[in-house]
Amino acid sequence: MKILVFGHSGQVATELRALDGADVQITALARADADLTAPDTCAAAIDAHAPDAVINAAAYTAVDKAESDEAIAHLSNAQAPGAMARACAARDIPFVSISTDYVFSGEGNTPWKPADATDPQGVYGRTKRDGEIAIEEAGGRYGVLRTSWVVSAHGNNFVKTMLRLGAERDALTVVADQIGGPTGAAEIAQACVLIAKTLASEPEKSGVYHFSGTPDTSWAEFARAIFDAAQISCAVTNIPSSDYPTPAKRPLNSRMDCSATQANFGIPRPDWRTSLAHILNQLDASKD
Repeated sequence: MKILVFGHSGQVATELRALDGADVQITALARADADLTAPDTCAAAIDAHAPDAVINAAAYTAVDKAESDEAIAHLSNAQAPGAMARACAARDIPFVSISTDYVFSGEGNTPWKPADATDPQGVYGRTKRDGEIAIEEAGGRYGVLRTSWVVSAHGNNFVKTMLRLGAERDALTVVADQIGGPTGAAEIAQACVLIAKTLASEPEKSGVYHFSGTPDTSWAEFARAIFDAAQISCAVTNIPSSDYPTPAKRPLNSRMDCSATQANFGIPRPDWRTSLAHILNQLDASKD
């Protein structure tokens, strides 16, 4: 299967490029190849490459900056995916796009199901929700994969930040009232490819799905797990989100019900502790 990927250097796009081989041939587009702020270029790229499937792993993900940059965030997160989805629908090929738990209110403590009402609390969440709607309205074979707390050995993410700070300091304060599932970018990439393959023969499985790591935890507990796994001596003190104000509101409840993803595609929730061990091994290997 020839898969065209929007995104090149991001966490999931990097892991998708690593899957290039005999089974799937990955062509990843950087911003210079297709600019999300010019949605027509994204549709044109699909027509030019004539792939068997498309995965959108590119987005405007600067959550706080989006609060003052809504027009560009909307182009990138809503209009561009909509243009991609329409181009894929016209070619009758699968389109898989990554979304986020930020489309929900973040309230309560019950895991969010795909059919739950969305209620985004900031620009990032709103633009991603608008993208989901545009993808569904395109009427093609599609999979929207909502995920959370993405981590890898690449780019900027919580694991790499904690490793850096833990090496510099003896103690840190970390928010403990935000609960979710850390998710390895490698596992997200593998899930996206499997969903694309399935949709090629089973278009009736089109829809919105959830995918996050297990077990659910807090950022503070995740930080402790990172330090333990990396054998870093750094004490972590719990603080509430109110002690760490940000321009964009963070969801307190990022728990996700991923049962439909397993039922329809045979993809279980990945254990983030296994993902973390793999990430740390990758980072150690890169030092050699």
